[in-house]
Amino acid sequence: MHLHGLFRGHDLELGRDADTGGQTTYVLELARSLALRPEVERLDVVTRLIRDRRVSADYAQPWESLGPGAAIRRLAFGPRRYLRKELLWLHLDALADALTESLLAQDRLPDWIHAHYADAGYVGALLRQRLGIPLVFTGHSLGREKRRRLIDAGVDPRQIEEHYAMARRIEAEELALAHSNLVVTSTRQELEVQYARYGRFCADQAAVIPPGVDLRQFFPPQAALEEPLVQGLIEPFLRDPAKPPVLAICRADHRKNIPALVEVFGRSERLRQQHNLVLLLGCRNDPRQLEKQQREVFQQVFELVDRFDLYGQVAYPKQHERHQIPAIYRWASRLGGVFVNPALTEPFGLTLLEAAACGVPIVATDDGGPKDILARCQNGLLVDVSDLDALQQAVEDSLAQPERWRRWRDNGVEAVSRSFSWDAHVNHYLGAATAAGHQAASLRPRRWFQQGETVPPERPERLIVLDLDASLADPDPSTLAELRRRLLAEPQLGIGLTSGRSIQAARQRFAELHLPEPWLWITQAGTEIHIRTAEGLWPDHHWQRHIGRRWDRGAVQAALAPLQPRLRLQDPAQQGAFKVSYLLQEPDQGILPLVRQTLQQHALAARAHLFQHWYLDVLPLTASKSEALRYVALRWQLPLSAILVEASEQGIGASPLSAGLKTLLPQGRGSSLLTPA
Repeated sequence: MHLHGLFRGHDLELGRDADTGGQTTYVLELARSLALRPEVERLDVVTRLIRDRRVSADYAQPWESLGPGAAIRRLAFGPRRYLRKELLWLHLDALADALTESLLAQDRLPDWIHAHYADAGYVGALLRQRLGIPLVFTGHSLGREKRRRLIDAGVDPRQIEEHYAMARRIEAEELALAHSNLVVTSTRQELEVQYARYGRFCADQAAVIPPGVDLRQFFPPQAALEEPLVQGLIEPFLRDPAKPPVLAICRADHRKNIPALVEVFGRSERLRQQHNLVLLLGCRNDPRQLEKQQREVFQQVFELVDRFDLYGQVAYPKQHERHQIPAIYRWASRLGGVFVNPALTEPFGLTLLEAAACGVPIVATDDGGPKDILARCQNGLLVDVSDLDALQQAVEDSLAQPERWRRWRDNGVEAVSRSFSWDAHVNHYLGAATAAGHQAASLRPRRWFQQGETVPPERPERLIVLDLDASLADPDPSTLAELRRRLLAEPQLGIGLTSGRSIQAARQRFAELHLPEPWLWITQAGTEIHIRTAEGLWPDHHWQRHIGRRWDRGAVQAALAPLQPRLRLQDPAQQGAFKVSYLLQEPDQGILPLVRQTLQQHALAARAHLFQHWYLDVLPLTASKSEALRYVALRWQLPLSAILVEASEQGIGASPLSAGLKTLLPQGRGSSLLTPA
């Protein structure tokens, strides 16, 4: 799964925005390389279907072939228009629901799911807990590391949260790591430093598999036949195009730190006299259509060019095609140039390998992937890019000694061919993913459903799910009477009840309402399920075995004990085997993030929920009212389109039962409008 950005099988629009970058290339190349292997029967890349006049109609096609055995499947979720990844979070549950139903409709489930980035990791975790499909996760760029680097660069933490939805992203990464059977990292530094900051990361389930380079495209200069590809793109900007270039290729993103490179070039007399600066920062047809961050980066670049009067020494073309990139690297190599990656944080740095394969030495940030690449390739310099003096010195030194430059060129070409080919990557990947899938299958308990099994003999045709603690806590008498009338008139419509109470307390309260007997009880905040049968209420112990894996109630209480007296345990009657309930001493907006951080730091498979400002429940990581309902829907083989959930039930995705039921509970005292979530 690769959910954000613009993804297609040809002419990738790399650099068009912050969401269409190196990850896109990696996913496409991995898919094509895997599809060529005889042991891979079928491979689907799931991404978002987009209908937006501002982008190509390619992204509105539900299916696109990538060759024999491989395809792109585009599913619509959220608005039709293109959205940046930070705005997709509210719509991911709908995608998980659609994928669940789609996968169950197939003849067999996939052997594993590979989720790329936090958004796909979140969806993959939901599919893992619902369907038991092994999950492979690659974070690419991790939220904790990005936040740390942005803060170090002076960005206001509130601005970081507002733009990047960082808390939601980190929570999704923790969830994905808790459910992953295999975590694929590109470098040892990612594994030992970046992922290690996550409480739910298990190093034993990780494999370092550096990405591959397509050596059919990226190879050293062989002739000047490609010169026209470069001349029309870059040379119109330059007074002396024959000077060795300082080359950078990346998105216009604050994290890529390109203005720092422009400033270094501008204040270096040596670089200005002997070299040109070439910046490929993606495509910009109309600056008014660029995202705010992109406009800011370009504006900084233009202002620096003007301040240092770099006209005729800097090239920054508006457009370039993916197929031109290898030729640009070879052009830079032939002229004796250097490739610079000044990013504040770099999970891997595929462009470094591409440059090395084409014979261009590199200067790179001393963060993340470049450390591993330089250790193997010995083809350049690492530098603290936050220190402009150090960055300037490194760029100048990289170009100062022709003999060393040639040695670096040869080292890079040889090392990429030896250690970073796609064949090596795919061999390692298939071995690790297959082993993880087999291990997961051997440890997985029997699912609560089996594909092809018959529908349970007793279940409603449609289900209306109400919250006993919200709309039914103090219902308006006329609303309650209308609900009672409609339910009696439609015997095929069953009731489901959710509550934070115990089953005994919930049944006692429900009896006062004089409504038809529910088919389904989801109590103790989603940790207990009881289903109506001919013999009476049947407790679903399999659900508790499912949510109870790695649950440690005592450890949760011990971890949160230091937060007293801000948190106080509720009475024993409010507790459950899979629920620890607290009462806040006073409404505290900061307590929920603190509790979640504490649980993550102790590597506990638990998460916290705050409701009505005073009550805080800690549940198993996989437990919630919404997931309990989805579990029952799977067990009953009841489509979500046949379930209506009242609006207060956040996180439960469903489609409308009928137009008439949308107003079954009109808004009024103690009630909420029934709508599909």
